[in-house]
Amino acid sequence: MTSTLISSVLSSSIIPTEYRSWVRIPAFSISGVSNVRLVKRRRLKIVAKSLDLPLLPFSMSEVLVPTESKTLHLYEARFLALLEESMKRKQNMFVHFVLDPISISEKATEASFAARYGCLVLIENVERLDIGALVSIRGAGRVKISRFLGADPYLSGEVRPIKDRFNYESSNEITSKISNLKEYIKNLNSLEIKLKAPEDSLLQTRLFNSLKWAEDEPPKECEESFFPSLQERLSFAAFQTVSGSTQSELSKLQQEKLKAMDTKDTMERLELSMGLIKENISSIAAKLAIQSLDIR
Repeated sequence: MTSTLISSVLSSSIIPTEYRSWVRIPAFSISGVSNVRLVKRRRLKIVAKSLDLPLLPFSMSEVLVPTESKTLHLYEARFLALLEESMKRKQNMFVHFVLDPISISEKATEASFAARYGCLVLIENVERLDIGALVSIRGAGRVKISRFLGADPYLSGEVRPIKDRFNYESSNEITSKISNLKEYIKNLNSLEIKLKAPEDSLLQTRLFNSLKWAEDEPPKECEESFFPSLQERLSFAAFQTVSGSTQSELSKLQQEKLKAMDTKDTMERLELSMGLIKENISSIAAKLAIQSLDIR
């Protein structure tokens, strides 16, 4: 995946200062736009449409994939300003991306980061709190940050869509693979619901919620050229956290999400999805068997 380099003096490392258990908001500071430089790349003959949007950075352990939902606790003034800008002027959109520390040279005196795994997000719900706000977001489609436009009070930049290469020869195979994937996801959803304690039971899991969102028509507020095809959206639906995941399973999911974001081959991503779903089905089935023994 292509990326943009950021060379800057950071006031603090990419480590959150305060966060809820399910999300981290990193503290960062960029000393002026002059410290931002882009990797020069050959211009393409066809230039994709671009959008100027607020950018919210995270650490490499928090990649967001299309169809995935996440809840953020925003409380710092700069992030609340980003939220207001997104809601009032950017059709409830901003970009979630990760800062990947890299080494340019041994003599480098500034910290350097690659801006990777950009994901256009839609704001689905905002709950105002005494301190900040809880913001529910949904990943819509992959984007590349082509250039940075500002850093005060929050990062902003020009982004372009990243989409899969369409292969007409494999369209029938992709359709068949998606049909199988949807059945596996529904089976896993049923197993997850059984695994949950009665008071925590839901009609659908995060996994099934992502599947349903992927199947829906693109939201009106989402720029059409930035919204992936139905096949591409469905190929991302499996990369969600499942109930009772161990730390090793969460680490495995993180690695699979990076692969899913990197590839531009829908079939390759579907193969990754099927492998992940089958592993999760086996894991949940084993946990259910243990749970039934405990009940007896």
